[in-house]
Amino acid sequence: MASQDLKHRATERDEPNAADSNAASDVGSRKGKRKGVAKRGFRSLAIAVAFPVALTVLVIYLFGSSTRFRNIEKPFYLPPLWALHLSFLTSALLSGLSSWLVWADGGFHRSPVALSLYVAQLVLSLGWYPIVFARVGLVLWVALFVALVGGWRTFKSLNPIAGDLYLPCLVAALIPAAVNYRLLYSQ
Repeated sequence: MASQDLKHRATERDEPNAADSNAASDVGSRKGKRKGVAKRGFRSLAIAVAFPVALTVLVIYLFGSSTRFRNIEKPFYLPPLWALHLSFLTSALLSGLSSWLVWADGGFHRSPVALSLYVAQLVLSLGWYPIVFARVGLVLWVALFVALVGGWRTFKSLNPIAGDLYLPCLVAALIPAAVNYRLLYSQ
């Protein structure tokens, strides 16, 4: 009869459902939070990359098929038209990715100049196609190159990987300079 007076103390082994449900809900909520953050991060990355690439595709579609470029005699250093378009698309993709890396680290809040340099680079690179045949195209290229160098230096100080991703954009900016120079001074 003494055993009837004993109280049974529950341990974690005795009640696995209660302990497991609390642990499972904690793990589930952490996984849900991480999944939500990952979805938002992927969405913002997709927007940051797709927006400049889509604008570049639109500008190439509207202004990129130049008969004058196709008809001139091209020296060895002048790329074919598809390579010119590809360099602009690659530059838009890499600059969008690097801007997202800076944004994700909070770099645009720390240095608002970085955002203005990125927007200037995007606008100037999109504006090159419509005015490539004018002498203003070379002036626009100089402004684009200055914006790219400033963006590279600013992005590198905020996020070294973003700065490294910006370097191919600088190299790709040399291609339109050669094309513009050749188109203006080929005669």
